[in-house]
Amino acid sequence: MKTVLILSPHFPPSSLAGVHRARHLAKHLPAHGWRPIIVRVDERHYPEVPDRALAALVPETVEQIRTGAVPARLARFAGIGDIGLRGYPFFGRALAEAAARFEAQLVLITGSPYYPMLLAAGIRRRLRLPVVLDFQDPWVSADGATRPWPSKGRLAHQLAVALEPRAVKAAAWITSVSETQNAEMAARYPWLDARRMTAIPIGGDAEDFAALRAAPAGAADALLEPGRINLCYVGTFLPHGGAVMRTLFRAVGWLAAHHPAAAERLRLVFVGTSNQPAGTATGSPAHRVARLAEEEGVAALVREHPARVPFVDALTLLARSDGVMMLGSDEPHYTASKIYPGLMSGRPWLSIFHARSSAHAILTEAGGGAAFGFSDPAALPGLVPALGATLLDLVEAPGRFGQVDPAAYAPYSAHAVAGRFAAVFEAAS
Repeated sequence: MKTVLILSPHFPPSSLAGVHRARHLAKHLPAHGWRPIIVRVDERHYPEVPDRALAALVPETVEQIRTGAVPARLARFAGIGDIGLRGYPFFGRALAEAAARFEAQLVLITGSPYYPMLLAAGIRRRLRLPVVLDFQDPWVSADGATRPWPSKGRLAHQLAVALEPRAVKAAAWITSVSETQNAEMAARYPWLDARRMTAIPIGGDAEDFAALRAAPAGAADALLEPGRINLCYVGTFLPHGGAVMRTLFRAVGWLAAHHPAAAERLRLVFVGTSNQPAGTATGSPAHRVARLAEEEGVAALVREHPARVPFVDALTLLARSDGVMMLGSDEPHYTASKIYPGLMSGRPWLSIFHARSSAHAILTEAGGGAAFGFSDPAALPGLVPALGATLLDLVEAPGRFGQVDPAAYAPYSAHAVAGRFAAVFEAAS
């Protein structure tokens, strides 16, 4: 069996969304002939509250190398919070020692954080190993270019513009979560061989839902309102998601105007919208979704819990809700990893994504719900009546949506995703 070193600075019990790529690969790569060795920062250096239930989903057989990191209290003096930068001085040696000890054939660096990708040139030169760089989101983004100057966001964007090409030039292969994201990178760098780029979604693991049996009673159920039809959205409120969210709330307004009794039974529950855990030093997360609901006149039907919840609690919410909402942004490259657990939850669903998003393409074929797409944000108002009618069906006739076809998400299962990475590793090594 060949060996791959996977550098993922965040790894369970970190509860950040980026941990799932490495978590899935750590579990499923052995079935495809590759032994994964995880190189990660020791959890003692993570600022977030550890998610022990998530860590329990990682098989005990997974080998992990924990590195040090610059203490958070010292890094703050330099304005640095990024775990990739705090751990950077420790990654090179850890990878070199692991490469020799385990006789590795390849290194995968997944991000964000992205700064560790700058290690690719040294790995190739000193260790003589090919490096695959995995971009779970764009490092250089259109959103970053809009940030005002001077600001931390704009500085991060300027650094990304300067540093990304250096990392990419040293890579044997590039992976990202969508063809659109790959195409945008290829357009930035005409010298990049597009034949050595592969789009692989994050995917989901249906076996995660078995963990619900161990979930504490009431841990997540308390967020659902008894006696109501609870439609659940679990995840961050996206920077470019405002137009989609307003469209949804206008559809709720349409329902209230045309079918007030049905609307009164409905509750839209948004959880984890701030992407910040409860009790962080940054204070109480803002209720940004609730503010939009108030502006659209439907605040009475919307509940927002901004703090991020543990992963198993998030799955519990999806599985025990009356329906799942999957909402995108006005960016076509955006591919929500949350669509896979949403489909695997077995609940009827409603989605709104850009028509060119790979998420929309998957959902339109999945069954079990209603997928709405738009090619231009200006077209969103035209979706309101049909969205309102779909909300009515979710309240009064959820059975009409049928069941999700497991074949629709089989290519995006964690096992299948690991198989696609194994094929990339074979081609790159």
